[in-house]
Amino acid sequence: MTDTNTEKDVELEEVIEETPETAQDLEETVSDTEPESDVSAEDADTSEESEKGDGKKGIFKKKEKKDKRDEQIEELNDKLKRQMAEFDNFRKRTDKEKSQMYDMGAKSIVEKILPVIDNFERGLAAVPEEERDNAFVDGMDKIYKQMLSMLSEAGVVQIEAVGKEFDPNLHNAVMHVELEEAGENTIVEEFQKGYMYHDTVVRHSMVKVAN
Repeated sequence: MTDTNTEKDVELEEVIEETPETAQDLEETVSDTEPESDVSAEDADTSEESEKGDGKKGIFKKKEKKDKRDEQIEELNDKLKRQMAEFDNFRKRTDKEKSQMYDMGAKSIVEKILPVIDNFERGLAAVPEEERDNAFVDGMDKIYKQMLSMLSEAGVVQIEAVGKEFDPNLHNAVMHVELEEAGENTIVEEFQKGYMYHDTVVRHSMVKVAN
């Protein structure tokens, strides 16, 4: 019994002596491996947070406000453009009104002159053929032609009538006859000459219409 117990005590002491070395080896192994994993994990977390932070700043970044002076300049430029457009429209409208007023005034004067032209024509038509060479008659004829020339230069033209087709916009039919030799709705005689000022009828021609 004593020998057996002695052998057991010797084996137990050997195990105890070997155990601390094994534990020390494990601690050294653990200490060598732990720092590397900890550092890498912290670096990874830090980089992820920084990336998230930058992403949020890029998305929710506030727009820069315009300078008040720039806003005032834009407002003044807009007002100036509007006023220039209004002035241009006013100028065009005024020019058109002036032109219309001038045409109305000229037309009114022409209407007053036409009866004088009619009287010249009637007077010259009543002169006998043998008195055509009379100085007085010749003077009246020259004045009549001069007045027609002035009216023509001002834009007044005579409306063609005899031999033309009747046009209610230009002619005023006061008589109607049936003539086989004349065409349908044709003017065969003119009682009073008509005149136009530019594109406006000053006086319609008084005519006789056939068929």
